[in-house]
Amino acid sequence: MGFTEDIIKNLNAQFRGIPPEEIISWAIEYARNAVVTTNFRPYEVAILNAVTAIKKDVPVIWCDTGYNTPNTYKHAEELISTLDLNVKLYVPLQTSAHRDAIMGIPSIDDPKHKEFTEQVKLEPFKRAMAEHKPDVWFTNLRKGQTALRDSLGILSLSKDGILKVSPFYHWSDVQLDAYLAERNLPNEHKYFDPTKVLENRECGLHT
Repeated sequence: MGFTEDIIKNLNAQFRGIPPEEIISWAIEYARNAVVTTNFRPYEVAILNAVTAIKKDVPVIWCDTGYNTPNTYKHAEELISTLDLNVKLYVPLQTSAHRDAIMGIPSIDDPKHKEFTEQVKLEPFKRAMAEHKPDVWFTNLRKGQTALRDSLGILSLSKDGILKVSPFYHWSDVQLDAYLAERNLPNEHKYFDPTKVLENRECGLHT
């Protein structure tokens, strides 16, 4: 099935208000090769739980920048264990210790920031997608996170033509808090993204 902008627009209208589980089931049935990406940031447990409840062995691509907080690493290990995640770990080709000695963490105004982002986030992500070759990509994108994400929807197409499925797109933090509490799922808010600096800045994977 090919997805035109009109088809995606119509599906997004149909899917609004539909439970995430139904959206995920629809996408899994369509998919030949689905993956879910995560960085174990706050509320990521929702998409991980929802997708793996429907397809247990779906590859969970984790691109670890090497700069996560100890809380994030402990949270990741807890979720990997309790949800029995099929994690596929991708890390930068250079260690954070090496990079810290040569470059450090450049500010967003530093000319080196683009190279830094490429090294710690974009290159591992491109490598992961090239190896797994998904046709469906589950994400936890939500409206209100960035200006770019506000222009997307539950369904969108990546620049490579992969169908991105964000079943919690219209959900608020309050709704997700209730979702996690109902299922006794943990959350972790002490998270650091070295490429963003500002909370509402796009991470680069979805542009």
